[in-house]
Amino acid sequence: MSHDRIHAREPAHHIERWSVGTIESVEERDGHCVVTVTDEHGGSVELVVTVAIRDLFVSRLDIEEGESPVGEQVWYRKHGGK
Repeated sequence: MSHDRIHAREPAHHIERWSVGTIESVEERDGHCVVTVTDEHGGSVELVVTVAIRDLFVSRLDIEEGESPVGEQVWYRKHGGK
């Protein structure tokens, strides 16, 4: 499976290749993490990443431990997934 990319902070490299979104939801599905974001145009985009990547980007968000990442801004690149 080809996974999407997601960052908690603005990437310093190839910024034109990344989109900005706001997290709507984070859930697990079929052993993967599905992050739904609202894009800049108000549309929903589903990003499929590994659970390890979810843990990494959530740990880098400016939120308290255990706090929901919903509503936080992220940068992403859609590569694959379902």
